[in-house]
Amino acid sequence: MVQVNIHEAKTNLSKLLQRAAAGEEVVIAKNNEPVAKLVAIPSKPAIRKPGSAKGQVWMADDFNEPLDDFKEYM
Repeated sequence: MVQVNIHEAKTNLSKLLQRAAAGEEVVIAKNNEPVAKLVAIPSKPAIRKPGSAKGQVWMADDFNEPLDDFKEYM
């Protein structure tokens, strides 16, 4: 994390944005008191495709049957 004052942030905004985009946190301070933080916006997650796990997931035939261990609670 790097801390800069407002004047330095105004002067070097594009460089600070590059640092933030690279994953570094940039804190902007006024009179050595932090007032703002530049951080990268996370990229959009990959688009989910229905059916992409077909054949990789299975359920037992007795999946919905009561368990023997819990018969006394029923």
